[in-house]
Amino acid sequence: MADKFENASSLEMNHSGKRLTKGVARRRILVGGASVAGVAATFLAGRAQANTQKPLEPKVATDRNGKFAGKVVLITGATSGIGEATARAFAKEGAIVHFCGRRSTLGEKIAQEINAQGGRASYQRADVRSEQDVKSFIDTCVQKYDRIDIAFNNAGAESKPATIAERSLQDWMDSLNTNATGVFLSIKYEIPHMLRQGGGIIVNNASVSGHVGFATIAPYSASKHAVISLTKVAALEYADKNIRVNSISPGAVDTPMLRRALAAWNTNFKEVSQDYPIKRIVNVEEIARAVMWLSSDEASCITGMDVDATGGYLTK
Repeated sequence: MADKFENASSLEMNHSGKRLTKGVARRRILVGGASVAGVAATFLAGRAQANTQKPLEPKVATDRNGKFAGKVVLITGATSGIGEATARAFAKEGAIVHFCGRRSTLGEKIAQEINAQGGRASYQRADVRSEQDVKSFIDTCVQKYDRIDIAFNNAGAESKPATIAERSLQDWMDSLNTNATGVFLSIKYEIPHMLRQGGGIIVNNASVSGHVGFATIAPYSASKHAVISLTKVAALEYADKNIRVNSISPGAVDTPMLRRALAAWNTNFKEVSQDYPIKRIVNVEEIARAVMWLSSDEASCITGMDVDATGGYLTK
């Protein structure tokens, strides 16, 4: 893996064509590829520097009469990282959350914890690469709760670093099928229910990599560009049907996957954070709050937009 990085990083150049140092190139790869929700429940303790500038603490107590009281929220890929944090955040504000993921043990555990804290949540195993799984997941939500008010299409997977010439077709397809086709299938089967009920809100998880090219992660970057494009098209097609469709683009977010990547590249939060104007790594609760804002009445006139949640990276 280190050899692949050394070969790939030598190709990285900035916008003016100047060759970047390997250290800067390494950070750029992490910036582009580390915004997907993590795939492990346990942090690699001690291998990465902690986020030293913490934002407001998330609300701890569950309020069934909260901001999203009675709303039914559907979330894909919520067994860790951004998806898990968003599921918990919606539940704490009174929403009924139905979420999926491929890891049943984690999914059941998260649902049990939310319910034990006074929230309402149900888990269903589903793989967004499977059309039947996606349809069953969405249909089950409607069968259980009669509607879908908000859908957060979050499920995604990173791609291993490699140049395009080194990339296998299978690796390319795996990223596209999860990150792009998974969002397409989710929208495809969410929309009919929202049309039937007279409206709804969809938020898709994109990435800084949907705006900027990063060497050695072509499948991931292409898939996230596709998510932003799908968001715009869906928003135009259903804006007059009271369905709002937006996306959100995180940069590097403090997830298990990011911590694993930091250890693999022998770097830390402090070094990577230097590429961000806010000079720190965003945490999952911040992304959850941004998703909740897009899903709220405060954003009632927002559709077809991608929200920069990178901490200023895209404004440079």
